[in-house]
Amino acid sequence: MITCGKDLDYMKSVISIGNQDFVSIRKNNCFYIDKTDFIREWWENQDSVTLITRPRRFGKTLNMSMLQYFLSIKEKDNAYLFNGLNITKNQEIMKYQNKYPVIFMTFKDMKGLIFDEQIEQFTFLISNIIKEHHELLKSDKLDEVDKNKLEKYRSGESTITEIKNSLLFISRCLKR
Repeated sequence: MITCGKDLDYMKSVISIGNQDFVSIRKNNCFYIDKTDFIREWWENQDSVTLITRPRRFGKTLNMSMLQYFLSIKEKDNAYLFNGLNITKNQEIMKYQNKYPVIFMTFKDMKGLIFDEQIEQFTFLISNIIKEHHELLKSDKLDEVDKNKLEKYRSGESTITEIKNSLLFISRCLKR
């Protein structure tokens, strides 16, 4: 099913080449091939790890962006962009829309050839995740030790060992 934007009554003439952001594509009324059934399939197979391997330019980041905007509690204002898409026909899955904290991370820009460059890039990604979830730094659900660790991540002053465990730590903080 091909759908575009809010008004589906007219043919779209905008093809957004290289755009990997679900909201941008939907808001700008670009051609969009509805892949929202991926959300249902993924949700129904939660008991297993999902590994998405496809060649470059195959829509991996766009699908992850779609998943982020569907699940993220911070994206309630963009919920309307799913109107008219296949996922809205599944009321069971729709109960989960915009109910979760989401960490969105892409490695497409990590192009360093040296290990230290990759660590530096990953440290930068982790810092940005903390900036996106800045509410953690003021949360009454976290103690000062956890907040100090998050602040180290945000400032980019973490050790390699801390960075290796950062996603697990941040995920646990978000869960609380």
